[in-house]
Amino acid sequence: MPAKGENRGTTAVVIMGVSGAGKSTIGEMLAKFLKCRFLDADDFHPESNKEKMKRGIPLSDEDRIPWLEMLRDTLNASLASGESVILGCSALQKRYREILRSANPSYKPCTYATSSSLVKFVLLEVGVDVLVARLEERAAKGKHFMPAKLLQSQLDLLQIDESEGILKVDATQSPQAIVNTIQQKL
Repeated sequence: MPAKGENRGTTAVVIMGVSGAGKSTIGEMLAKFLKCRFLDADDFHPESNKEKMKRGIPLSDEDRIPWLEMLRDTLNASLASGESVILGCSALQKRYREILRSANPSYKPCTYATSSSLVKFVLLEVGVDVLVARLEERAAKGKHFMPAKLLQSQLDLLQIDESEGILKVDATQSPQAIVNTIQQKL
């Protein structure tokens, strides 16, 4: 990815996965390595979404779609200004990713596997036992609003279509190994 302000090769990389996969940790490290901005999608949730999740209530599409559209618009502004950006976002379903892909004004729906796509996705794959342990540790430290009991609802929603060309990375590796893999394969 180019340096900030350089239009050629500007991209948005979405680090995706369920809660506890490591999106924020990996996204921050990758952004630092690539010298670009990191956005945490959790920071864009309205308070009503955060409260709903704190109470153990899964978000509905009515909750998610405006949030995803806000993220899309933020990515679009970055791309339009020639700024590469890393976004940590669950992006659990293909239709949610389509909203994010449309941050690229020249994107045509369902043409996601083209090498010219400005919005790329990286899935952090982690087993359920590891995810639960991470979420419980995070909750014990008061570091996040989403309880471990909502993990299953996210796993149920996760939908990966091989034709999307999503880079899958084993997120049980060390954070540095994950970042190295991503930067080598993007």
